[in-house]
Amino acid sequence: MVATSKVSARGTRAIVFWVAACLVLVLDQTTKLAVRSVLRVGERQTLIPGVLDLLYVKNDGAAFSLGRGAGPLFVLIAAAVVCVAFAYVWREDIPLSLVLPIACVAGGGVGNMVDRLCAGYVTDFLATSFVDFPVFNVADIFVTCGIVCALIAYNVWESRRERANGGAGGR
Repeated sequence: MVATSKVSARGTRAIVFWVAACLVLVLDQTTKLAVRSVLRVGERQTLIPGVLDLLYVKNDGAAFSLGRGAGPLFVLIAAAVVCVAFAYVWREDIPLSLVLPIACVAGGGVGNMVDRLCAGYVTDFLATSFVDFPVFNVADIFVTCGIVCALIAYNVWESRRERANGGAGGR
């Protein structure tokens, strides 16, 4: 019975991971397609006055446009992250509260990877107007928020596990 429930839990985690990652990917690619069809490169349009603008930028670097021209390396890194993330979700008995943010990181990473593979650059289009900050996209939001939420979920899960094990800490 224990083996069956572990397989069932593993399957549930895998389904949640892939569905969430695919939803992030679809949302990311849809927003990028919309921006590319409405704006020209470098064109700015106010979305929320004083807060957020749309600004279509072709980014051939990584976060904050660092590493310009290293696109193939970023594709390999993104592919490796997705593989490691899924392997972790598949092999480890982790809660769904940790699976979801990991899926967000994977989905966002794949979103930017698709851009690099298809166009040679990442479409960035969200520009803050209240503070000087690099232009970003939906995938970047999911990667960043996913990492933060995964760290929080992991720490909560670990502390609960330690309490359940009488403070022993290990598995």
